[in-house]
Amino acid sequence: MTINRLEIQKIASEYDQEKITIGVLGSHSAEEVGVSAKAFGFPTAVVCQRGREELYVKYNRHLFDHVILLDRFSDIVREDVQKKLLKLNTIFIPNRSFSVYVGYDNIEDKFRVPMYGNRLLLRAEERNAPRNQYWLLEKAGIKVPRKFNRPEDIDRLAIVKVQQKRKPLERAFFYASSPEEYYKRAEELIKKDVIDEEGLRKARIEEYVLGQKFNANFQGWALKNVFGDFDFLGFDDRKQTNLHGILSLPARDQLSLDVPVKNEEIGHYGLTMRESQKPLVYEAAERFRRICEEEYPPGMIGLFALQGAVAYDSDDPEQKRLAFYVFDVSPRVPGSPCVGPTSPEMRRLTLKYQRLLKKYGVDRIESSMDLSMIEIKYAAENGMLSDIVT
Repeated sequence: MTINRLEIQKIASEYDQEKITIGVLGSHSAEEVGVSAKAFGFPTAVVCQRGREELYVKYNRHLFDHVILLDRFSDIVREDVQKKLLKLNTIFIPNRSFSVYVGYDNIEDKFRVPMYGNRLLLRAEERNAPRNQYWLLEKAGIKVPRKFNRPEDIDRLAIVKVQQKRKPLERAFFYASSPEEYYKRAEELIKKDVIDEEGLRKARIEEYVLGQKFNANFQGWALKNVFGDFDFLGFDDRKQTNLHGILSLPARDQLSLDVPVKNEEIGHYGLTMRESQKPLVYEAAERFRRICEEEYPPGMIGLFALQGAVAYDSDDPEQKRLAFYVFDVSPRVPGSPCVGPTSPEMRRLTLKYQRLLKKYGVDRIESSMDLSMIEIKYAAENGMLSDIVT
């Protein structure tokens, strides 16, 4: 049975508001969370899986006051583990690894630790879930690439988004311009044990948008009367292994390779966009925020990203108009640490929140996660923690 938000709010309201701990799963964006939490004076807790703890326990121990070491990430829902987190007055920050390794049923039905973010929205990231991210995007009227319901419908360059067989966090995208090409490339990947039939059945096939990719990162505010609706933090794009290694070769050498292309994200880099096109991104964020509030109240809390591309609008036959196509949503911490150091938006946001930053002893906003910490800090100081958690 899904945990009622009122139960979580009651727990948060009974916390010692002067001793709030920021908790995170030791993976994905835990360093980013730890740095920001420490900058704002919060104690921190990291939950690690044995064999994957070295980065946090050995090399970054200074970022975490409390380390909880488990045999499996999913053990976080054990009663004794939750009691530790609750005793520490923990506000938990969900990341992608939390969703994948702990599991949505556990998060929605068993994990009673107050979470900064919308726990019910996490499941919407899955492409095969009901009322998923694509359903939300289309309902919001946001531009998305054309979807092909079956391989036989492919009539232009398409990208096939299929999960890797042995890595639940990673996908092995492939490209096809016809049904014949789809079946040929799918068979090659199955033979090489990269994907399987089940993953292929669940794959999403969509038009490949010929435009520059921009992952737009945002902070969605829970305390709208204090902070407004949302803030834009900046753009990034991703580096993938082995895709970018292949792309760095001359075309002749690329054609001589016989290796499956894998879209395993290994890094990020920052981007800027022409100011004249930025309103496209703000509009998409506004639309996404409104639909999330309607379908998954209280809506999108904390960091989120709309991953897409700017290309000529397919509804404009003369191709005079650009559009922002969204093909993926991160309804939680996007894990884009480059956005802080490379984004010109951070200077603007430092000016916007200068008064609060000075109050909290912070010179400037250096990470997208800093904005989440501002809201948690403000809520704790003003007895409003129950308003920002689910």
